[in-house]
Amino acid sequence: MRYSDLNKEEIRRKIKSKRDDLQTYEVLKRSNEIIANLKKLPEFKEATNIACYISFNNEVYTHGLIKEYVNKKRVFVPVIDREKKEIFLSHLRDWKELSSGAYGILEPKREFLRMGRYDDIELIIVPGIVFDERGNRIGYGGGYFDRLLKKLKAKKVALAYDFQILKEIPNEEHDVRMDVIVSEKRILRIETLQ
Repeated sequence: MRYSDLNKEEIRRKIKSKRDDLQTYEVLKRSNEIIANLKKLPEFKEATNIACYISFNNEVYTHGLIKEYVNKKRVFVPVIDREKKEIFLSHLRDWKELSSGAYGILEPKREFLRMGRYDDIELIIVPGIVFDERGNRIGYGGGYFDRLLKKLKAKKVALAYDFQILKEIPNEEHDVRMDVIVSEKRILRIETLQ
C-alpha cells in the first residue's frame, strides 16, 4: 500500500492504528532509543528552557525524560484550554504537580500553574502521528499544537517511531514544520533537506 495515494485523514488513521498496536515493552524499548538520540542533540544539551509534551497512549514515552530533567532544566509542559482550543505552557517543578487533565492527558493541577513566556522557550519537544522527511507533521486534527508552535521561536524537535516518518505527506500553508525529527533509527535535520 502506498501512503502517497491516501489523504491526510487516511494516513493519520493508518499510522495511528499501527502505533496503537505496539506492545508496552516495544513502546518503552523504542522510546528509550529515541530519548537517547534526543539527548545527543546539541540543541537539547544547550537549552535551559525546554517545553515537552507529556506522553499518553502509545506516544513516544516522555515521562522518564521529564522526571530526569525537571531539576536540571526549566521544563514547561502543555496545558490545554478546551474552550479556547489552545495550548499554554506551564513551568513544572515536580512530577507530583500533575494530574489527569483534558483528554485524560497529565497536566499541572490548577494550584501549580506557572504560565511561561513563549519567548523564553528555546526548544520544544513535539508529539505527532505522522511526519515526513521535509519536516511536515500530522497531529490529532485539532490544530492545538500548530497554533502553539506558531507563537514560538524555539527549535521544534519531534519524537517519532521510525514507521511514523514517511517520504512525503500532504501539507497545508498553515502547517508548522519541524526543525529536527528524532526516531530510534535516525536524527533527521530538516534544514539540510531544503
